[in-house]
Amino acid sequence: MRAVIQRVSSASISVEGNIISSIGKGLLVLAGVEKGDTLEDIKYIATKLAALRIFYDNSGKMNLDVKEAGGKVIIVSQFTLLADARKGRRPSFDNAEGPDAAKRLYEELLSETRSLGIDTKEGAFGAHMEVALVNDGPVTILLDSKKAF
Repeated sequence: MRAVIQRVSSASISVEGNIISSIGKGLLVLAGVEKGDTLEDIKYIATKLAALRIFYDNSGKMNLDVKEAGGKVIIVSQFTLLADARKGRRPSFDNAEGPDAAKRLYEELLSETRSLGIDTKEGAFGAHMEVALVNDGPVTILLDSKKAF
């Protein structure tokens, strides 16, 4: 699983002009499910995003995780994170998991993140979404569960 984690002061997801999810301070997570991903990959990503100390403490140091900072998380499924654009001009998405398995694992990621005590919002799997965010910092971190083990 690949995830792009952005520290935000606000983020929202709209479908057909209607906001379906929004948060204030927290993390916007774009998550791509790769063929072969398992619950181990999901747990790795959820645990990492919950534990990343990328929020400022009272001393001005990035020393707090999202929960300690009083933030929320919004997770959006994004298969295009698995694009392979090394050849030609049209990216290949062969490494992205198929829709049924990807949806199941995306829902597992939401569940796992919530089980860690984090207020977690979601996008609309498979829908055309408009993602709005104010990146705070900017702070953007790339995670890849395949590089973790």
